[in-house]
Amino acid sequence: MARKLLVAGDYFVTPGLVSAALADRVGEAVAVTELTLPWPHEPLRDVAEVSEASGDEERLVDALAGVEIAITQVAPFTSRVFAAAESLRLVVVCRGGPVNVNLAAAQQHGVQVRNTPGRNAVAAAEHTVALLLAALRRVPELHADLRAGHWDGSRYALTEVGEELAGNTVGLVGYGEIGRRVARVLRAFDAQVLVSDPYLDTATLEGAETVSLPELLARSRVVSLHARLTEQTRHLIGAAELAAMPRGAVLVNTARGGLLDYPAVVAALASGQLGAAALDVFDVEPLPPDAPILTAPRVVLTPHLAGGTRQTAQRAAALSAEVVAEYLRR
Repeated sequence: MARKLLVAGDYFVTPGLVSAALADRVGEAVAVTELTLPWPHEPLRDVAEVSEASGDEERLVDALAGVEIAITQVAPFTSRVFAAAESLRLVVVCRGGPVNVNLAAAQQHGVQVRNTPGRNAVAAAEHTVALLLAALRRVPELHADLRAGHWDGSRYALTEVGEELAGNTVGLVGYGEIGRRVARVLRAFDAQVLVSDPYLDTATLEGAETVSLPELLARSRVVSLHARLTEQTRHLIGAAELAAMPRGAVLVNTARGGLLDYPAVVAALASGQLGAAALDVFDVEPLPPDAPILTAPRVVLTPHLAGGTRQTAQRAAALSAEVVAEYLRR
């Protein structure tokens, strides 16, 4: 008899995408019900005690009636949901961290929680390099000039032109899957790569040099953040750390907004201590229209989209289906 499974998808990792992956991987072993959550057409939000969620508890509880397995990216699996979902035994969260799941409540109710680390590593690494190069070569400013009808020859002045990646030193703060992919690309550009990560597996360095964070900041022309956000890493880079970087250095953040003190970044850009900043994540999201970073000089900004590719969504669906297949084999 087929096991009941709920796919609580959204408009990125769609229910259809996950259902197709399940059909390919486990066939008729599961009976699938689909639920579509409003993200990204509506922003992620806190729901009860969980964060970065979409949808509401009531609708999820109704959809989970009799369900043994659930796959989601952003549904709010709160203590209330687990208490009501008596048949639930497995929740697969197809993202790197299950922040939308109350893990203590899941354990209390005997529900396994699995996630899919690495699903967006390729996309996030590529986006990091794209932002880094755009900041180094001042692409947004040049683009804006031409769009405004200005062919500004003075941009060729020595004080105005950008820098090459080749021969420069890039420091990576955090060296997980994304950081390692970024490092491989940087080395192909003939950049020197420094790494600071207290959990570093030195076998993965592949030509990078491991250093302390203070040394990394002092030596790097570009600093790119790839650490997880914890209580220990919140505001890891603030005014003191920015002041320790070479004047005119470039800062890139595609990891988590909480890693940075954003008022300090704005001040460092205004003073010229930072030559540029390339940012995909922010301390408040969505970014308010009056956020000072929006009017800061020499910034490249994208709206938390580093992991957003079609392949990421496809990979999330495939990895989730594989977790379900593994569960069913037991």
